[in-house]
Amino acid sequence: MGKLIIVEFEDSETHPFDEIMKVFHKYPDFQKYEIDYTPAISLHDLEILPDQRKVYCGEQEVSLTTKEYNLLCYFAANEGRVLTYEQIYQEIWGNYVQDIENNTIGSHVCKLREKLYKACPYRKFEIRCVREIGYCFEGK
Repeated sequence: MGKLIIVEFEDSETHPFDEIMKVFHKYPDFQKYEIDYTPAISLHDLEILPDQRKVYCGEQEVSLTTKEYNLLCYFAANEGRVLTYEQIYQEIWGNYVQDIENNTIGSHVCKLREKLYKACPYRKFEIRCVREIGYCFEGK
């Protein structure tokens, strides 16, 4: 079984890092893994931290369920676009049956709005309902 090393250095500490990298180059059989970093998404009053699955409004963390978080990320990635019920359901749940799913989406969006609007009373965004079509996340 192999060993795992995770090391963090200050930016000014280049010498120890350089020495460790020399060892890696000397022994090419070492398996190296790089961790992808997804930068924070700052949108209006919100900051979404994908790597931590956290959402902040200012300094306040907004506690969201998995579905609410996924909805917010999908809305944020499509800011200003009207997303149909079908698009939303296929992205978040994976399939679509019209009447039942519209109510499911509406229920989750309602809870998401409640939490976001409570955390951000002077928000600069809204999740707008487009009647019989879907939703749109946009700035005010």
